[in-house]
Amino acid sequence: MIVSLIAHSIEITLFALAYRASIASGFGTLEGNFTGSVADHLYFSYAAFTTVGFGDIVPTGPLRLLAGMEALTGFVLITWTASFLYLEMNRLWRQQP
Repeated sequence: MIVSLIAHSIEITLFALAYRASIASGFGTLEGNFTGSVADHLYFSYAAFTTVGFGDIVPTGPLRLLAGMEALTGFVLITWTASFLYLEMNRLWRQQP
């Protein structure tokens, strides 16, 4: 379980770095309650990856495409992880006497 949380956090961090690089290259902006800090990039990335989408930080321009791709990626990976963990736990519980 911890490994999956670490793996998802790494994925989210990579998306946060992609947001930062995209904004620096003029590929769009993040607006709203956003100061440009690393914490803001990570916060937005966690919200997008988990498909929570609070709405206090909003992507504009072409950066919206990256946010949509992150939401879809997060949905697929979180669903896959949950299914995998369920199957593994089910298999382990059956082996117990």
